[in-house]
Amino acid sequence: MATTTDNQLQNNQLRVTSAKVETLAKLYLESDPAEISDATLAELCDWLWGEFQSTPLNLEFSFYDRYQNAAEMFADIKQSHLWISAENYDLNLGLNPIYNFIFQGMHDDDHYRTNSDFSLEGEIATYNATAKRAPSLDIQKIIYSESVLRSAAYLFLGHAPMPKIVFP
Repeated sequence: MATTTDNQLQNNQLRVTSAKVETLAKLYLESDPAEISDATLAELCDWLWGEFQSTPLNLEFSFYDRYQNAAEMFADIKQSHLWISAENYDLNLGLNPIYNFIFQGMHDDDHYRTNSDFSLEGEIATYNATAKRAPSLDIQKIIYSESVLRSAAYLFLGHAPMPKIVFP
């Protein structure tokens, strides 16, 4: 009897998570790109540069696919190394690509710091860790769009969506 109840609870949790993913994905996919001021972009770049300088990892560019799971990534991070896939740092902010690269490295390091996987719950935990350090609400909104909404769209579609920042 307990197994049946456990299975029903698990199925309900999967349905709820699936509905959350779909809702957040649609917010991303159906929203127009946000207008971001030059001042906010400058603030974002300054903050990302400071984050990069405090990251204890050797970040390296990779033309190859992303990590298949958090365990693979964590194994590299434990060795103070992190591969950044070209697929992962294509933020659509009109920034120098180095800032997109830094953002992805910071994001992945926060996965490690929070011991969170690539599920929606893991992306939300990673967002929460990053947002606590963000210098402003506008930067938090950019991080939310990239870390939570875009990740939900990836989970929903099964592939990376077209990059954009949205403020639904």
